[in-house]
Amino acid sequence: MELTEAYRECERITWSQARNFAYGIRLLPPPKRRGLAVIYAFARRIDDIGDGTLPAQQKIEALEAARRQILDLTRPPADDPVLLALADVERNFPVPVPAFGELIDGCVADVRGTSYQTFDDLLYYCRCVAGSIGRLSLGIFGTSHDATEAAELADSLGVALQLTNILRDIREDHQNGRVYLPAEDLAKFDCDPATLDQSASPGFVRLVDFEAERAGHWYDEGWKLLAMLDRRSAACTGAMAGIYRRLLDRIAAEPAAVLSGRISLSGRQKATVAARALAGRLQ
Repeated sequence: MELTEAYRECERITWSQARNFAYGIRLLPPPKRRGLAVIYAFARRIDDIGDGTLPAQQKIEALEAARRQILDLTRPPADDPVLLALADVERNFPVPVPAFGELIDGCVADVRGTSYQTFDDLLYYCRCVAGSIGRLSLGIFGTSHDATEAAELADSLGVALQLTNILRDIREDHQNGRVYLPAEDLAKFDCDPATLDQSASPGFVRLVDFEAERAGHWYDEGWKLLAMLDRRSAACTGAMAGIYRRLLDRIAAEPAAVLSGRISLSGRQKATVAARALAGRLQ
């Protein structure tokens, strides 16, 4: 398979499945756009394994096989467009490809049904499944500032996005046997994890308010990353994070709505966020 075809397949995966991220990725110049599409395509593969229908042990085996693949991309399979393109990305960008291992760790935790007692426990998970993607993306964007500080801010922005996902998907996750919110927070607001998706009690509303405010602080911290990026990379990041920030605002305005269905923005609203980001109006 030719590299051009491999990249095209990664972009196809991204445009068809990255319903929120695609608005930001399209703002990048072609080389970075293709590179970030590859990062998304492999992350999507890992997520699909974790969320798929295989028995738990087979999922873990498949995830571990993916881990082995990223540790040696010197000879990617010629018939695997995602790995072929990822190997080329690794050659051309300072992307910390081993960070995909953290995403795999998070997916393994999901498969095993891990629950979280404290926010620090949940924070570790968020850094694995979303902070890692922030750091991988930073390898595509590049920065002329302190790389360590930029990576920490990318990690923080990933945490903010993941906390937003968790709040948005409380009902869906519960139906799939998963509760991500920390047990200490559920107890604090007198919410029974066994019936978390059944009633928007006053305690539930206070719980969502509390978690939304916490996520907002992570956005405030992570948003500092944008000043460390070039204009197009900042626009991309601002569009992706801006869409999720507006989702969080809607959740905070109506906490009970997360039990009625998945809250989302319209395509027009997402496009407006992206346009504002490209114009430099990033918040």
